[in-house]
Amino acid sequence: MTESLRKKAERGAVWSFIDAAGNRIVQFVISVILARLLAPEQFGLIAMLTIFMAVAQAFLDSGFGLALVQKKEITEADTSSVFYFNLAIGSVLTGLLYLAAPWIAAYYERPDLSSLTRALSFVLVINSFAVVQTAMLTRHVAFKLQTKVSLISVLCSGAIGVVLAYRGFGVWSLVAQQISRAILNVVLLWVLNRWRPALVFSFSALRRMFTFGSRMLASALLNQVFDNIYYPLIGKVFTPASLGHYARAVRLEELPSMTLTTVVTRVTIPVFSSIQEDNARLKKGLRKALCTLVFMNAPMMLLLAATAPALVKVMLTDKWLPCVPYLQLLCIQGLLYPLHAINLSILMAKGRSDLFLRLEMIKKALVVCNVLITWRWGIVAIIIGQIVLGLVSYFLNSYYSGRLLAYSAWQQLRDMAVYLVSAAAVSAGTYALQYAGLPNVTLLLVTQIVFGCAAYLLLCGLFRLPAFLDVWRLVAERVPGLARPTA
Repeated sequence: MTESLRKKAERGAVWSFIDAAGNRIVQFVISVILARLLAPEQFGLIAMLTIFMAVAQAFLDSGFGLALVQKKEITEADTSSVFYFNLAIGSVLTGLLYLAAPWIAAYYERPDLSSLTRALSFVLVINSFAVVQTAMLTRHVAFKLQTKVSLISVLCSGAIGVVLAYRGFGVWSLVAQQISRAILNVVLLWVLNRWRPALVFSFSALRRMFTFGSRMLASALLNQVFDNIYYPLIGKVFTPASLGHYARAVRLEELPSMTLTTVVTRVTIPVFSSIQEDNARLKKGLRKALCTLVFMNAPMMLLLAATAPALVKVMLTDKWLPCVPYLQLLCIQGLLYPLHAINLSILMAKGRSDLFLRLEMIKKALVVCNVLITWRWGIVAIIIGQIVLGLVSYFLNSYYSGRLLAYSAWQQLRDMAVYLVSAAAVSAGTYALQYAGLPNVTLLLVTQIVFGCAAYLLLCGLFRLPAFLDVWRLVAERVPGLARPTA
């Protein structure tokens, strides 16, 4: 990549990482506090509504937000038309979910879900005011402002949820947290960002973005339905407490893996889109991004699996221990999340939403097969099926990017192998520390974390692994007095 594009990508990646990591760390701390104040069943009730909110949110964007990011040139008619369209869609979706609340409650045989659903439905119309604002900031790789907005809204809404939970509002504290976060996010975006819609609406502008946007909408719908299909299944077949334990394991696993995935998609799509016609530069960027991702994600996921028993006991107390085996298995699946995202970003950057949609349809058919085969054997069997599905999906996702850039899945794995092996070796040693006879679980957890992080960085530094040197150089440029690495 050229120097200016590299600097733009790195600056965007840094702020996007601060945003995503800061956001999820704050959410994690808040969720730990809430988990100690509330029961697993109360988290399970909110998890029952996850699929309905996720599908509605996918409709809300309608693919036009990504179309604004991907399109080389946009006009005022484009942005304003998308804004008014999303506002209308958000209002309709809120109304539909509000009316559907009794049927959702009847499906789960939980009458109390009706009022919860109706309250959460207003999040959709509130979020409709933020779609174009966020797309414009992403298009210009302006993640610094997005970081400020998201961190403030997460902190303030989290504080509201904790206070209400402490005062005995139960599951409604989780509802209030989500609604207040949506309101704060919209208000801050409109106060801090200069973009405003014009009094213009153009169906022709929407039609020009429809081909790309409609396919991305279809892909997003498939993704949201099938990524969250396990929540209504587990909520219907098993107890709300079991769903609460599963949902807690998913949230813990997503803290590192989805943070990196968010950074990847937010930075690589606009950067790769700017060089979409230069396959040589795209291939170089893809290789570098993959190695950097695995260097960071593999140790986080494997160390999280190794420390899971002590982590859950110290952070969440014994009432959440049933989620430990779920968490350890989900960490294996989490190894692949960022790799899916980076390969799919190549298709989005090239405007190949047709291939993107084709892949999503194939993968979702496999999800149906997993559900039909595994549900009767319990939650552990369902997660093992997800791991197998994740491996197959990686080869599917990398197939077209491999053809477009002459960089196959096997070549990618060869480049990433050294980081995977290093992380696995360190994690095995970290897991073995639980047999060291340490006097208490808190000391065990601290020892495992310190040993795991130090051993992995020492191993990468000893062998001078390229991704380690790249990250060190990036940090050294921003930390005075820190020596830059040598090749």
